[in-house]
Amino acid sequence: MAKIQFDKQTYLTWHESMLMIRKFEEKCAQLYGQQKIKGFCHLYIGQEAVIAGTMSAITKDDSLITAYRDHGHALACGLSPESVMAELYGKVTGCTKGKGGSMHMFSKEHNFYGGHGIVGGQVPLGAGIAFAEQYKGTKNVNICYMGDGAVRQGAVHETFNMAMLWKLPVVFIIENNGYAMGTSVERTTNMLELHKIGLSYDMPSESVDGMQCETVHASIKKAVDRARKGNGPTLLEIKTYRYRGHSMSDPATYRTKEELAKYKDIDPIETTKQTILKNKFANEAYFEKLEEAIEEKIAAAVKFAEESAYPDPSELYTDVYEEAYPFIIE
Repeated sequence: MAKIQFDKQTYLTWHESMLMIRKFEEKCAQLYGQQKIKGFCHLYIGQEAVIAGTMSAITKDDSLITAYRDHGHALACGLSPESVMAELYGKVTGCTKGKGGSMHMFSKEHNFYGGHGIVGGQVPLGAGIAFAEQYKGTKNVNICYMGDGAVRQGAVHETFNMAMLWKLPVVFIIENNGYAMGTSVERTTNMLELHKIGLSYDMPSESVDGMQCETVHASIKKAVDRARKGNGPTLLEIKTYRYRGHSMSDPATYRTKEELAKYKDIDPIETTKQTILKNKFANEAYFEKLEEAIEEKIAAAVKFAEESAYPDPSELYTDVYEEAYPFIIE
């Protein structure tokens, strides 16, 4: 057997994190079908290795920002299943007080800055967070995610240029799941290797296998180490795959069953489980107990969300503007 690079605890943490996200998202799909979760809802099923591999490579002081497929990121950052589920229900106990819903998870406490519904809108914000860290003189890095469709937005390219000019401590990640909504990458560009976009700005860029936590961790670790040294941003195109449609309203009829089966054969949760078993880090009884515990946690989160109150109508006008004081120029 080939020598593995990571220790027992890392593999167990990866597997548990991914399984929690998968089970949580499957429950969300069920609740959406029951009309208990309303509005837009974008599931992360299939892409779990991207966030699991990221979290093991960064520190708790680093920050994350992403687009609207954000439940998995929120959970991985440490937000409780209760607070995420309550937000999906639009309840006051949710992480954004029931005002953001599926696409706008947020927790300053956990250095998770969203959850953004505007395509590509989070990319300038991620650079702004990185600029703040640079200005304060910290060694903290921002991890800024975007989808393969977002790379067509002008603000993304403007941000890349500024980030390189100022050597900002940010890692840009394209979560390339092959489709911008229902449109395949092949139909939107003649240059399929999206990481090469970074080369236009002389930004270190590479393609990463996003179906394995190991490769994601290694690439993220190298990028954040570079940023901490003051050498600026990196662009990573992490190639992954979503098993469900773009959102709950998308039947995903634009792809074949064979394509879906090909990716399910390399499902990151299953391959990580097999690595754990082969190296005798745990046995089948451990996995059965873990799955049962996770399902109990999710059931408790659903109960919490259903029993929580909706925001009071008076909350409509709170958290909209920040009270500020005018500058006095003498």
